[in-house]
Amino acid sequence: MIEQFINFVIRPPRAEYNPDQYLWEKEFTLAGRTYQRQDLELKNARGYTLKCSHYLPSPFPGDTSLPCVIYCHGNSGCRADANEAAVILLPSNITVFTLDFSGSGLSDGDYVTLGWHEKDDLKMVVSYLRSNKQISRIGLWGRSMGAVTSLLYGAEDPSIAGMVLDSAFSNLYDLMMELVDVYKIRLPKFTVKMAVHYMRRVIEKKAKFDIMNLNCLLVAPKTFIPVLFGHASDDKFIQPHHSDLISESYAGDKNVIKFDGDHNSSRPQFFYDSVSIFFYNVLRPPNVPRAHKLEKYYDLGDLKLGSGVDESLLYEILSSLRSASTDAASSSSVLPTISSAKSVSELLSDIAPVTDVEAFFREDINGNDETCHDVPTDVQDKLKGEGEDCCSYTSSNRESWGRCSSLGGSDEESCPDLRADDTLSQNTRVKVFATPMRSKKEKSSEPKEHEKKQKKNKKKKKKAENVGKKPKSERFEKLEALSRRLRLCLLKGSTHRRHKSS
Repeated sequence: MIEQFINFVIRPPRAEYNPDQYLWEKEFTLAGRTYQRQDLELKNARGYTLKCSHYLPSPFPGDTSLPCVIYCHGNSGCRADANEAAVILLPSNITVFTLDFSGSGLSDGDYVTLGWHEKDDLKMVVSYLRSNKQISRIGLWGRSMGAVTSLLYGAEDPSIAGMVLDSAFSNLYDLMMELVDVYKIRLPKFTVKMAVHYMRRVIEKKAKFDIMNLNCLLVAPKTFIPVLFGHASDDKFIQPHHSDLISESYAGDKNVIKFDGDHNSSRPQFFYDSVSIFFYNVLRPPNVPRAHKLEKYYDLGDLKLGSGVDESLLYEILSSLRSASTDAASSSSVLPTISSAKSVSELLSDIAPVTDVEAFFREDINGNDETCHDVPTDVQDKLKGEGEDCCSYTSSNRESWGRCSSLGGSDEESCPDLRADDTLSQNTRVKVFATPMRSKKEKSSEPKEHEKKQKKNKKKKKKAENVGKKPKSERFEKLEALSRRLRLCLLKGSTHRRHKSS
């Protein structure tokens, strides 16, 4: 049993993972910006190779340097634990560096030391970042063993701008005595103390550190780095009073946040918001101008498109619309393939003038009430892919290590009226604003009374559906409206050809 307890301290379960599966991709999109993951290896003072990853903007902004937060994982953790930190900090122009400590993850080493030797690994990382001219201030974010590592190193390096310490323990010896009670090991107190002293000698022989020296209360009074403490109120492994003890003796600016959960539970959003604000204040990242993809908009009548949209898709749509207005004899619902020497930009410029971005955002975007039918499957797939890739994290399977949520709505949400009443097209003529080429727009015959009634009913139904939905941000509503217009534009072209042939 004592051997199991020793392994519990210095050889907990080791994280084995595939970096390409559990880390962010080499290039990924987050909140409309592109970032990259740079993998590298560093050697610590004991000769062990450390596996590291650095998340940076892609491309890196020229003539400026960005701050960096080093994420330090727990005793059974690895680099993948920093996935959430990247999501929180990268949009604020703060880069994120993470590593597998020696004895953890994919790095070399046989034992973990709960912060004693890990602080030397952290020192090697800080030295590497100091030599990088693209990095300005440095902050530390640690959880459990990583929090102790950050505090032990911060006491030696006052140049660190700020630290977030999540679930740090105050004293390893006291923690071990508490765990005896938590796991209900029924032994007399003197027997437990003798067992701990035996473990101390074995651990010192195997892992080369003394558990009695691992005491954060000795370094807290001489550390002045701004710090944010966090601890789960129901943590039974490292109980909340450990953070309280460290905070009481800490010399620098400090704040303590308690939240629901246990030692390994996901942290609430308000804690992540507090972390983001804390690092923004202490690291003071520069205000790097955002790279706007939507530099101009083409006025295509009811349809407005930014130049950031996939040109191959635009060409296919525009070729279809041009063919729909000139080819009255065609009755096929499949989009024609038209070869042209003109680029998409020239084709767009020929059809419609360019309007500025500000005018587009001042315009009120209203939903379209027309019913859409007969969508070619190949274009449906392409449009669906565009909608999914445009506003989502491009990520692989990370159920075990990190969560990545979709930023954009699904196609079902963005265009609910595409599937409504397929049989209606057989009996009802759809009102068509045929193409963006206004000069060739055909006016349909006066609608019948029952058509008007059906459209009014449909408007009421759509309003009722919109009331039930949660209000979305103005920018997201515009993206949804843009997605609907792309589909409606395509569908109008195919419906117009059917009417002209009849």
